[in-house]
Amino acid sequence: MTAAPADTDFVHVFEPGSNPARRPLLLLHGTGGDERDLLSLGRTVAPGACLLSPRGKVLEGSAPRFFRRLAEGVFDEADLRRRTDELAEFVLWARRRYGLPAPIALGFSNGANIAAAMLMQRPDILAGATLLRAMVPFVEPPRADLTGKPILILSGALDPIVPKANAETLVRQLGESGAVVEHRVLPAGHGLGQADIGLIKDWLAHN
Repeated sequence: MTAAPADTDFVHVFEPGSNPARRPLLLLHGTGGDERDLLSLGRTVAPGACLLSPRGKVLEGSAPRFFRRLAEGVFDEADLRRRTDELAEFVLWARRRYGLPAPIALGFSNGANIAAAMLMQRPDILAGATLLRAMVPFVEPPRADLTGKPILILSGALDPIVPKANAETLVRQLGESGAVVEHRVLPAGHGLGQADIGLIKDWLAHN
């Protein structure tokens, strides 16, 4: 575990990769997770890839998150915008520190939401993204040029947190910005299962 400098002070884990042909993964955990939460998933879906996994700095009770929310599904957008810039600067620092190309984000729930925000607010930071159970981050999203950027969104048909229409709006917003979006709706709730893992692994093998 390595601590970043004060201006990008995310506690994080960096695992060097063994396959330089693979893009590094930026692993972004859900509420209550930490920097080790998605390491096993990252190793499984992208064997040989470098893994960069920060811990969210916002606490909801004792649960780490990447930004504040006012209620379930209601985001503090001022905090989200600030935290998105903060995370983007951390990624830039980590790229210099570890000698990395732009990563692909692999985010779950709260982590997927800040990854979506980063695509919209700081589109230069990520090479693409896998967004697991993501929601629309901004009521009025920033205009971004995501031309050709690959994005996989996996939603759960039985997800009690992310309404179907909300996920579809996110797909539309990213597509209108030029991203190449693949959206799959699985017979699942908010949690992840083997179907998610298989789809992520296959998508990453081609992106």
